[in-house]
Amino acid sequence: MPGLFFILNQLYILYMNVILADVLGYCMGVRRAVDSAIETLKNNQNNKVYSLGPLIHNQVALDKLSSMGLKVLREPNIDLLDERSVVIIRAHGVPPQVIEKLTEKNSFVVNATCPRVLASQNNAKRYSSMNYTVILAGDKNHGEVVGIAGYAGKKFILVENKEDAEKLPSFNDDENAVLLCQTTFSMEEFKQIADVLSEKIRNLKVLNTICSATKERQEALQRLCPSVDGILVVGGKNSANTKRLLQIAQENCPLAALIETADEIPENFFALDNVGITAGASTPDSVIDEVMKRLKDRN
Repeated sequence: MPGLFFILNQLYILYMNVILADVLGYCMGVRRAVDSAIETLKNNQNNKVYSLGPLIHNQVALDKLSSMGLKVLREPNIDLLDERSVVIIRAHGVPPQVIEKLTEKNSFVVNATCPRVLASQNNAKRYSSMNYTVILAGDKNHGEVVGIAGYAGKKFILVENKEDAEKLPSFNDDENAVLLCQTTFSMEEFKQIADVLSEKIRNLKVLNTICSATKERQEALQRLCPSVDGILVVGGKNSANTKRLLQIAQENCPLAALIETADEIPENFFALDNVGITAGASTPDSVIDEVMKRLKDRN
């Protein structure tokens, strides 16, 4: 439930013709990862604390955690870890081989993988053990995709779009396959891929593993677009879900821009009558508040 401060702020900015999407900002998985990191740092002040790769896709949040002592560990450097180091697995998750490697180094592992991503990892592992081909709809090289692939065994296929699905040969009638998807994948793209593969694979099980938080943010943005002259998407420029929000905004609003901080608000937005704000699932509340404040101060 939103707090009183948030509700009052929203009423005020509505008066200023700045309107928030009704769902935006930190999702459950990202908030859990950030909270886990803060708690781990507090409890391990005498040990080195690392996140394996950037914890989330937002530089502002990462800078804050860095100031508290969190260091970023790159996977190739695991062998250089000191014993008893603390390593936080980021929200996107990692392949099982990486966790095994950390355990061998006697590191203390804090698994902050998003529960929804964990569910996809478990599904990939389970269906692989039943000799299913695991097909994953997702973005190549995305951290979540790499992690899930590690649980999928040798019979794994990645499809990034409808065109990739169309290139796949048809399966034999006795072959089983399961279709999963990256939690931040586009719902429309996933439906297109599922339709294509259903024609090629008789025994296809389709599991829609798109996170409801992603869908809720996309749908809230679509509701917001008709009532504003421009949309500011606040979030990391390397975040998959934020880039998809920008795409939706560009398709449904006359003007749209992706910004990471209030300093990046394009000048032409200050001349608009109605500005809408949405934010990616890795965007801290403090950054959204600062964007709101900057728009308010210029009105």
